[in-house]
Amino acid sequence: MKRIISHIILKTKTPLKVGSNKIDFVQDSPIQRDWNNLPMILGTSIAGVVRKEFNEKIASDIFGENQGSKIIFSNALLLDENNQVNEKLLINKSDFLQIFDELPIRQHTAITDKGVTREHSKFDEEIVFKGSRFKFLVEFVDLDEEIFEKVIEKIVSKTFRLGGGSTKGFGEFEVEKITYEEFDENSYSDISTSLNTTLKNEYQIKSYLENYDEYILKLTPDDFFMFGSGFGDEDSDMTAVFENEIDYQNKTLSKKRVLIPASSIKGAISHRLAFNWNIENNDFEDTAKIEEENEAVIAILGHKKERIDNMEVGHKGNVLISDCFIDKFKQKKFEHVKIDRFTGGASDGALFQEKTTQSDEFEIRLYLKSSVKEKYKKVFEKTLKEICNGLLPLGGMTTKGHGFFSGELYKNGEEI
Repeated sequence: MKRIISHIILKTKTPLKVGSNKIDFVQDSPIQRDWNNLPMILGTSIAGVVRKEFNEKIASDIFGENQGSKIIFSNALLLDENNQVNEKLLINKSDFLQIFDELPIRQHTAITDKGVTREHSKFDEEIVFKGSRFKFLVEFVDLDEEIFEKVIEKIVSKTFRLGGGSTKGFGEFEVEKITYEEFDENSYSDISTSLNTTLKNEYQIKSYLENYDEYILKLTPDDFFMFGSGFGDEDSDMTAVFENEIDYQNKTLSKKRVLIPASSIKGAISHRLAFNWNIENNDFEDTAKIEEENEAVIAILGHKKERIDNMEVGHKGNVLISDCFIDKFKQKKFEHVKIDRFTGGASDGALFQEKTTQSDEFEIRLYLKSSVKEKYKKVFEKTLKEICNGLLPLGGMTTKGHGFFSGELYKNGEEI
């Protein structure tokens, strides 16, 4: 019986959310950790993502239906500063690995059509740093090289995502290295199962995109923008969202970078998408229900899961949006005060400050399933163009003039 064993190294291009289904006193949703309290990705999660990329007939043959699976995935373990996996219990962790003891927390809340927080909707999630590297093993049992190629193609695809929140910007990866080796029954018994084992052959990785259209927004701020963290600092009441990236070369965290969360972009697109669809179809309903029941929003961004007549309805969205990190930026503090309309003076306790951001051009990437109907694509592309034309602001404080951009929109490499 022939076997192919492959080792795959992944690097997170956006933060990773791999939930543990636990709740503690500090967070609503902590991540999955291994025996050394380091982030990990369960092999079952990887297998599930890869399986859904195949049609049912091929998936049943490869992954097993009434028989054992012909493909085995190990857990994906974190690489240390020496690009090694720690498969044994660590008594003392290095300074680099200790960085992962305290991970970033993302705050989330649902916003109504009136721009205010929906009641009881606030929650937080623990995430793994952008730039983190993981390594896992894939074993192919008695499968030909064509199946090996097809599985690897799914993993190196631009739309390959792991973990939760893939439609909110989490879980995007870059495949850094793939090694593999073929074994027969005799040589297989001698191979080590360690992820630190060296395999003979290196796979030539190629960029791959299937069943999706790629949209790139190249945006330049007209002035300032604000994606608020909900927190202040020593000299302002409101600051931008910042996050670090793991730097393997210098074995530390990078300087803080301004974060444009995909969830914020998704929220702005959702509301304008519904508006544009209604304009297109001369259909104007109660704006309180405009997004939740809008045909175009449901087709592109999905529908929340709920139980109706003892049946669970709802589906995942058909668009993937990536978080955006900005390395080079400037900040400016604005002072604000509420004016009493009767006296013309400042209201008591109404002085506050906000620290806004200014930067050069940056890119936002989105991937939309090609199978989405053209009538929905039309209003989706119109919405993206409105961001580029300064007609749809992003972020907070937009009523004060912040968050307007100009730029170009590209679809599959061509400007539209």
